[in-house]
Amino acid sequence: MRVTKHEHAALTLEAQGSRLMIDIGGYTMPPERLTQVVAVVVTHEHADHWTPEHLSRILAASPAARIFAPQGVAVAIASNPAAEGIEVTVVAPGEELFVAPFTLRFFGGRHAVIHESMPVVDNVGVLVNETLYHPGDSYAVPDGVDVPVLAAPVGAPWLKIGEAMDFVLAVAPKLAFPIHEMTLSRIGQQMGHGRLAWAAEQGGGSLVVLEPGEHLEL
Repeated sequence: MRVTKHEHAALTLEAQGSRLMIDIGGYTMPPERLTQVVAVVVTHEHADHWTPEHLSRILAASPAARIFAPQGVAVAIASNPAAEGIEVTVVAPGEELFVAPFTLRFFGGRHAVIHESMPVVDNVGVLVNETLYHPGDSYAVPDGVDVPVLAAPVGAPWLKIGEAMDFVLAVAPKLAFPIHEMTLSRIGQQMGHGRLAWAAEQGGGSLVVLEPGEHLEL
């Protein structure tokens, strides 16, 4: 399985000629390869993780693609005139689905707190093929799961670097790579990378930094 990182929190996973896309949102340039997409996971409703334009573009190239998201995303899409006709399969923590060749397991349930004045929205983390875990905007640890590869948030309005480090320590992946970086300067990203690398190393793992368009073979 190959994972390609795009800007911010967006990923494309490829296996056996099929593609799975995660959180193709407003801080992400339109990915070039949109054919053979069998599924799209939207972890939560914030615009940096989905836009109607991105979803429409994906569905135009891959009409059979299914969109999986928590209830809050389904409500947001249904109420957005630009997203008319886009159907969502609602998923919740504890569910497991198979969309060949991808097995998807969902965790968490709620977005990390930004501020007490702001509502906490639905959020699901997703574990793909028991290999890669994308937490969305949360520190939800998939309890009882050995996570080989972690997409680790490094910067966000809700993120404190010490808490991000604790999240990596709790998951203890063999390999981590930073995501959710577009709110940070290059210097801020480098600082965060160093902190997350330390956290990964404590569990015997390592951190690799992927620039948009770069990929890993898992």
